[in-house]
Amino acid sequence: MLNRTKLVKIAERELGVREATGNNDGPKVEEYLATVHLKKNAPWCAAFICWLYQQAGYKEPQTGWSPALFPKGRIVNEAKPGVVLGIYFPDLKRIAHCGLVTKVKGNWIYSVEGNTNKQGSREGNGVYRRMRHIRTIKYFSDWTKVMSRTKSNKEIR
Repeated sequence: MLNRTKLVKIAERELGVREATGNNDGPKVEEYLATVHLKKNAPWCAAFICWLYQQAGYKEPQTGWSPALFPKGRIVNEAKPGVVLGIYFPDLKRIAHCGLVTKVKGNWIYSVEGNTNKQGSREGNGVYRRMRHIRTIKYFSDWTKVMSRTKSNKEIR
């Protein structure tokens, strides 16, 4: 199975996961948070993405901070299944929500997102399928690519 297809299938199996009390908690939410060493009650959209990639066999990404999912070397121009989408919030002046692209149809991006709701909030109560216009998405990043090591980041022995 292609890694992108695998990521999408894993994400879709999580649809319907809900927080226990609406406070970023519950068995599955806490499992997502543990993937990036965060405790119960922390925002978890980025942790959810990292959990998906871990389940698909990737070591990265590993962050609970959504802006960190969009380093320059991972930014891509094209949305396609298995790519991470980032939503920019002007009031915070940063990416403050993310999701996994599952399908692209014209200018519409279909995704599975954690810590959202039916309205698309970044502080929701579960894992939902979303449909967003491409204009509402600031960045796409691709973590399925193996990054080559450069002289500056090779391990020194």
